[in-house]
Amino acid sequence: MGMTYVQKLLAKACGRSQTAVGDVLEPPVSLAMSHENGALVINQFDEIFQGTGREAKIWDPERIALIFDHRVPAESAKTATNHKKIREFVAKQGIRKFHDIRGDVGGVCHQILPENGYVRPGYVVVGTDSHTTSHGALGAFSFGIGATEMASVWTLGRILNVEVPGTIKVVVDGKFPEGVYPKDLILHLIGQVTSEGANFKVFEFHGATIRAMSTSGRLVLCNMSVEAGATSGLVPPDEETRRYLQEEAGVREPLDCFGPDPDAVYEQTIAIDASRLEPQIACPHTVDNVKPISAVAGKMVQQIVIGSCTNGRLDDLEIAARILKGRRVADSTRLLIFPASWRIYREAMKRGALTDLAAAGAVICNPGCGPCLGIHQGALGDKEVALATTNRNFKGRMGNPNAEVYLCSPAVAAASAITGAITDPRSLTVPQGAR
Repeated sequence: MGMTYVQKLLAKACGRSQTAVGDVLEPPVSLAMSHENGALVINQFDEIFQGTGREAKIWDPERIALIFDHRVPAESAKTATNHKKIREFVAKQGIRKFHDIRGDVGGVCHQILPENGYVRPGYVVVGTDSHTTSHGALGAFSFGIGATEMASVWTLGRILNVEVPGTIKVVVDGKFPEGVYPKDLILHLIGQVTSEGANFKVFEFHGATIRAMSTSGRLVLCNMSVEAGATSGLVPPDEETRRYLQEEAGVREPLDCFGPDPDAVYEQTIAIDASRLEPQIACPHTVDNVKPISAVAGKMVQQIVIGSCTNGRLDDLEIAARILKGRRVADSTRLLIFPASWRIYREAMKRGALTDLAAAGAVICNPGCGPCLGIHQGALGDKEVALATTNRNFKGRMGNPNAEVYLCSPAVAAASAITGAITDPRSLTVPQGAR
């Protein structure tokens, strides 16, 4: 019987010729990532060695990545102390994949990993963050785990009791219409499947639309796969994967690119015609409460956020800048821009995108996750409405349970910033000469 992509990946990782859905494995971990919650992992890790008489040493410092991104710069003494604790641990353990609060190497963890070539096809990647699913865009089986599990990984170098998941095949064909982007596709899919429709399964993305899609767009799809309950989202590696890793991430080593077997057995197949999509909006307070923009257009918004690990990449910022160039953010609305990394920030500044956004009235903020989950920067007031390119809109997600959050693409966010209300970007004319 043929194997799906995740079955083949786990078989390779474990040195087996075959795996079946439901098999319980202990695959070696290729990369283990944490952000500020690494302080919790350190506590659990130290407990493992207490009373053993052994020095607390991680299994392989080259396979651990630690990135500060959720509370940067530190907003409190507690956060600053945790940062200090992690810095000391990194120095002691000899961890080199460490990204501190710096303008040259910093950024959001799920952008830092791909743009530095830390993730490769065939890797098993774990992270103490639910959106670790992002890295399936590069052909890795990548998923989130808790602090205790991560402490075990730091000790053993493998993840225990991994059940081979079933796979939902998502086949996307057709060309996106004007004003429609990968964010609209994944919102449509989540709305169709529901927030629990892919529980304990993985999405495997196929079709002409996916083959033509940039790695940036694929990261959007895999990032939000978890919002349908999926353990991971996966794009089998192809020429675009090679191009991105070699040309943009600087990877020189050979890449192990493979795909599912032609006779692989899937639990479900979902076909989507991208040419029939219109911009999508996830309405409060669940990500699967998805409606076409025509159903919610005109809803007034007080804050718009463009950025995050979902839509803070260069193409996202340039889409927004193209729409906003020569225009002005509505007086009733504030627009916050959070690039996904400092590398993206610098390139967007070099190309003029940030200049155009700032000239329109946007506030350009440092790369970070703060406003997305409501713990640092960009909190909402009571009864305010936010429109964001982030990945979650749960009650209280952006810092206030008495506010509402809608999710959208960068194009919808930029168009809505101009009018102060949810607006279809196709209703605006882009000025001549705009990038």
